[in-house]
Amino acid sequence: MTFAQSGVTPGLALLQDDLLTRGVMLRRVFAWLLDFVVMAGIASLLFGAISLFGLVTLGFGWHLFAVLPLLPVFYGTLLVASPLQATIGQAAFGLMVVRNDDLGRPTLAQALVCTLAYLLTMAVGVVWVAVALVTTRRRTLHDLVSGVVVIRRRALDVPLTATASAWNAGGARYSDRP
Repeated sequence: MTFAQSGVTPGLALLQDDLLTRGVMLRRVFAWLLDFVVMAGIASLLFGAISLFGLVTLGFGWHLFAVLPLLPVFYGTLLVASPLQATIGQAAFGLMVVRNDDLGRPTLAQALVCTLAYLLTMAVGVVWVAVALVTTRRRTLHDLVSGVVVIRRRALDVPLTATASAWNAGGARYSDRP
């Protein structure tokens, strides 16, 4: 669909994109750091639980250590596809992941592709994340591949009116109106 077909002017679309993604890149960096700390904590707890289980089962439970490398995949996929639409770090910094086409909740498949592409990007080299500096809506390579975009949660909180009027700012009650 082109701008002419949608009825949205290109200038308005760019303004809307800027409102959705203003300040997202720096927040994503800090969110990643927080997610790293959270995953390290979860991995430590799982490591201790698997170690204890392995001791109790005389070593048979230690095969569960093979599950630990899958923690980032489960963490990213399940949280992005959840109603929260963000990892713990992203939610803490006011971000959310949405589908690029309609700003809806990502599907489980999109969340999985996004997480796997992110992990591949980080394994190959962080420089690929710099794609966000030149793309519309500041989308990284894994966002482009999976069809999602990271936006500020607050950008979707549209006020009921342009200015605070009596009915949405706690002034006169509806019954007080003529």
